This record gives sequence, C-alpha cells and structure tokens, in this order.
Amino acid sequence: MWQQQGTPGAALRKALTHDGPVIAPGVTDALMARLVERAGFPVVYMTGAGTSLTRLGVPDLGLITASEMVQNASCIANAVSLPVIADADTGYGDPLNVRRTVTMYEQSGVAGIHLEDQMLPKRCGYFDTKRLVEVDEHAMRIQAAVDARHDDDFMIIARTDALSMTGLDDALARARAYSKAGADAVWVDGITTEEQAAEIGGALKDLILIYDAAPTPAAPMLSADELWDLGYNIVIMPNIIMQALIKTAEEVLDEIKETGSMRSVMERAVSFEYRQEIGGLSDFQRLQAKYGLPVTTTMQVS
Repeated sequence: MWQQQGTPGAALRKALTHDGPVIAPGVTDALMARLVERAGFPVVYMTGAGTSLTRLGVPDLGLITASEMVQNASCIANAVSLPVIADADTGYGDPLNVRRTVTMYEQSGVAGIHLEDQMLPKRCGYFDTKRLVEVDEHAMRIQAAVDARHDDDFMIIARTDALSMTGLDDALARARAYSKAGADAVWVDGITTEEQAAEIGGALKDLILIYDAAPTPAAPMLSADELWDLGYNIVIMPNIIMQALIKTAEEVLDEIKETGSMRSVMERAVSFEYRQEIGGLSDFQRLQAKYGLPVTTTMQVS
C-alpha cells in the first residue's frame, strides 16, 4: 500500500517536468494528506504553522521541535504515495544541526524540505517580529543540507524572509546566494502584491521558484496558472484546508450545543463507511484475509 516508484525526491522532480504549475495543498496530518491524494493533486505540502497549531495548539512562534515536526512528516509521507515537501523551519541550529535535520527528514520519507533564513526562534513569514541571519550563515546551512542528503534527488529548498524585513533587492540577492550554495529551488516569502510576485518571478526566472499562496489578506490571491505565467513552478497552499475545517467544526459544535443532538449536522458530515474508505479499510481487509486473520467489517443496521 501507498508506495511510489523510485525515491520520493525523484517523484517530486518528475512532477516538475510536466508543463504547468505544481499545486501542493498544505496538510497538517496524514488524514488531510489522504484527502489531497484522493482529490488528484500531484504533491503534498506539510505546513509547519499548521503542524504547530494542530499538534500543540499554538501559533507559529518556533515552539514546535525538530523531532515533533519529523514525526508528523513521517506519518504524512507514509500515508500517501505522493511526494511530500515538508517545512523544516531554520534547520534547528548551526550547519551541524542542519545536517542531522536533513538526515531525519530524509529518513522520514519526504521528498524535500525548505529551510528559512531566520534566527531562532523563528516566526511565521507573515508575522512582523522575524529576525534574519546573515546571508553567508544561511548559505552555509544550505551547503550543509546539500552535503548531508543521501539521495541527490532529495530537494533542498531555500526560503528567504528578507522581503518584508530588508526589501526586494536583498531578498533577490539572498535567493541567488542560496541557489549558488546548492539549493534546488528558492522561495521568497512574504509577497503582498501582484507586482512583487511578477518582479520576483521575472528576476529569478532561471531558478525553480516556490510561491506561498497563504490564506491571509496580506497575500495576493493569484491562481496557479497566473503564477505559472509569472515564473513560479510550485504553488503551495499551506493552511486553507485547516482553516476550512476549523470553520466547519465551529459551526457544527455551535449547532450541537444549541440542539443537544447531532441529527441536524449529519448531512454536513461524510458517512461512517466513507470515513473508513479514506483510511484504507479495504486494503487492510485484503491483508487480513491474506494472513488468515478475522476480516473487519462494519456493523449493518437493518
């Protein structure tokens, strides 16, 4: 079950050879990843902010640890056959820490990670209390990441948060420096206008570019095709699924609290049987039969 041909990194690079943008919806857990796969997307993105909120119940303030992030990445990568791009924050320390971080993520089964040029503790790219490391320091992190990977196809993505802190020129210079250090793709985060997106896409058109289609009023709501025309190869949509689920969950909880019953909200929920299908019950039933185990079935109501 849930196997892909070749390495995860090779699968991600193959997705990039298709003509058109690669859309990678963001997920916080294995269930969301299964939904992304069932919907027919080619790549899954593990959001760090979403992981922090769903696992710890806290915002993206650098509170979640490397081991917690890697554990979540492993659950997601092993639940689907799609390549997974995972948030690896700053790499969690100096170049030696970055090497260990890369090893852990690669062993988790993801196809690649992104590393950002912030100081610890890091912040969400759309927060205003970020602090940047010097460009040479992050370039060394990138070099360490490239040196540490076992599979040359494992993608190292360099993210810079300079745009909102030190301006466009520095962001572009940093992206170039990280590419020169060995990054396979670059990501200029914090874009707030279509004009910025176009200028960055044009200036870095010779590189593999990531665009963060963040569900925040600060980010322009451009379509994947529009971004492809501007020069972006991968469009991640980090937390829209999570934010939609939160809204639905709150509405359902409010109605249950008011009525004391689930009857009025059942039509907004998937069936019990479909829930089992998403989890792959039929695959496990085949394995149970193969190994002579009792085959699990759902209760039938007459």
